[in-house]
Amino acid sequence: MNYSKIAGTGSYLPNRVVTNSELQTRIDTSDEWIVSRTGIEARHIAAEGEKTTDLAEHAARAAMAAANVNADDIDLIIVATTTPDKVFPSTACLLQARLGVKQGAAFDVQAVCTGFVYALSIADKFVASGQHRCALVVGAEIFSRLLDWNDRRTCVLFGDGAGAVVLKASKEPGILSSHLYADGSMGHILQVDGGVSAGKLADNPYLQMDGAAVFRLATRVLHECATEALRHNGFTVEDLDWLVPHQANMRIINSTTDKLNLPRERVITTVAQHGNTSAASVPLALDTAVRDQRIKPGQLVLIEGVGGGMTWGSVLLRF
Repeated sequence: MNYSKIAGTGSYLPNRVVTNSELQTRIDTSDEWIVSRTGIEARHIAAEGEKTTDLAEHAARAAMAAANVNADDIDLIIVATTTPDKVFPSTACLLQARLGVKQGAAFDVQAVCTGFVYALSIADKFVASGQHRCALVVGAEIFSRLLDWNDRRTCVLFGDGAGAVVLKASKEPGILSSHLYADGSMGHILQVDGGVSAGKLADNPYLQMDGAAVFRLATRVLHECATEALRHNGFTVEDLDWLVPHQANMRIINSTTDKLNLPRERVITTVAQHGNTSAASVPLALDTAVRDQRIKPGQLVLIEGVGGGMTWGSVLLRF
């Protein structure tokens, strides 16, 4: 039986850091208000002219270096993003050209903050089936360009960044299972109405969110899909070495962790340093923990996310 296994991770954050202290000089907020409600202390913001493909390329090259692969090895590229550079070509195709990859498939996945979980699940199916041998999976976002920077309810939450993994065919179990869900009837609680129509931007181009409704749904479904992943594979919470959740905010992360009865010291959190980077947040956190050697080979790791759509899901893997 064939499996897929993560062979390398990478990430990238733009150079510019916007702290809570800077934000409080521009809008009616404070560092204490933001930290107490979200746990976020700062976020990285892409420079003018910097594009999603730029962020994705940095993260991709770092993951490829960690996996010791080059452009000739990669035969599948999947990019999870809500903020593509263009209507088309896809960000994945633009990235393929940047990296010099000449073979295989390349396409984008749009599931907002659950995007990387969806993309990793798809890549696993392609690689484990034998159709592809080496996949590059990227989550990359410039979410700052979807924000109304006068709306203190939303602008303090998000940042820009990218994370990536290289997934290779393996005879040893790597990705154990994935569990994906969506409920389109709840799409109105987290959305951007804007779109391109007849060459013009139509409707509201900024993120709109019902924070209370998102919190209620997120804490319920993240607990459910984590529990399902463990039960499906015959594990309990005690068997889990690490939980790498979507870095939405600390209240959601802590609520989910407490519902699972998982000690908080076994949860990877990076949200304080970069805020919610949507599809990039899970691979960013994963790469951080791999590089500081908290996550080690052989450990059992659960990743999960929830995002606009509404979408949610989990992937259980042996690192």
